Amino acid sequence: MRVVFMGTGEIGLPTLRFLLSRPDTEVAAVVTQPDRPAGRGRQLRPPATKLLAAAAGVPVLQPARMRDAAAVAELAAFAPDVMVVMAYGQILPPAMLAIPRLACLNLHASLLPRHRGAAPIQAAILAGDAETGITVMHMAEGLDTGDMVLARPLVIAPDETGGSLHDRLAELAPLALADALAALEAGCAPRVPQDDARATYAGRLDREDGRIDWGRPAVELERLVRAMNPWPAAFAELPMAAGGRERVKVFRAETADGSAAPGTILAADSGGILVATGAGALRLLEVQSEGGRRMAAGDWLRGHALASAAR
Repeated sequence: MRVVFMGTGEIGLPTLRFLLSRPDTEVAAVVTQPDRPAGRGRQLRPPATKLLAAAAGVPVLQPARMRDAAAVAELAAFAPDVMVVMAYGQILPPAMLAIPRLACLNLHASLLPRHRGAAPIQAAILAGDAETGITVMHMAEGLDTGDMVLARPLVIAPDETGGSLHDRLAELAPLALADALAALEAGCAPRVPQDDARATYAGRLDREDGRIDWGRPAVELERLVRAMNPWPAAFAELPMAAGGRERVKVFRAETADGSAAPGTILAADSGGILVATGAGALRLLEVQSEGGRRMAAGDWLRGHALASAAR
């Protein structure tokens, strides 16, 4: 089977490694996004999938726009039987979807039609879902709307973070793809339409999505902290005794008893920073100042005296 892999995010690395190691598969090319500026120096950084492909001696394509006729023609020249897409970052036009002989398969990190879109991992934690998974689907022009081949569920742990769930789903993806490719080769890959009435959407995240609103219930804020760990990270602006406020990222928290006006700091000691919310209280356990390092909230308090109200 001649395969083109399309992916940019690190979640696709285990799947690409699986395809490269499969004895009866030839990875003809890897398509990924262009190198982007990153880090404090804003130097161009290649996607991890590009580095893996280059190390394996596989041609790498990095078109800026997949709708350009030149990009379509360049990819079509590889004559793939199957295109496998995971976390690529662009919606493919119909001309691109028509290239492979057998199918264009997309691996999506949710149990579709729930959590279509760019941030399904964080959305599942935010919603308090009991499980998520990997869905393999035939690609369509819409956003994660294609007919499903199969879905492989994964239980979400009570202490799951966005980072830990990302890594677990990344390892599940090759197992799901192996079953889908076997069905495709046997000529019996299903096409199960999605129920659009059950669809939910998870838009692309930015830093502001991590803002803690103390008026929300503590149980929701605890999920927010886990979902946004490690990026973009939940954050709050804590009042300092000396005046002003300091923005602090929050990487670990727990719900607790407590009742006061939302944002009131109920306690600040070696056990953490306890803040009243719209329902119950949230204890901040691991925090980070801007430009600082992550540390236990009790250790952070040794150098930071707080006032009585958060925001």
